[in-house]
Amino acid sequence: MKAHVDKDTCIGCGLCPSICEAVFEMDDDGKAVAKNPDVPSDNEDEAKDAEASCPVSAISVSE
Repeated sequence: MKAHVDKDTCIGCGLCPSICEAVFEMDDDGKAVAKNPDVPSDNEDEAKDAEASCPVSAISVSE
């Protein structure tokens, strides 16, 4: 499973790393980034939760 953050869409709310810190973090520019784009199998549910919770749909998590 792969995770991606569209930095042009991201508003930097910080929700994704609070839900799944194994995959997402806040970058120096204040926007989120997938620090681990290859989602570990034990974090897939949390990564999908982060995707669903993003208020601007900037996250994609897919096979």
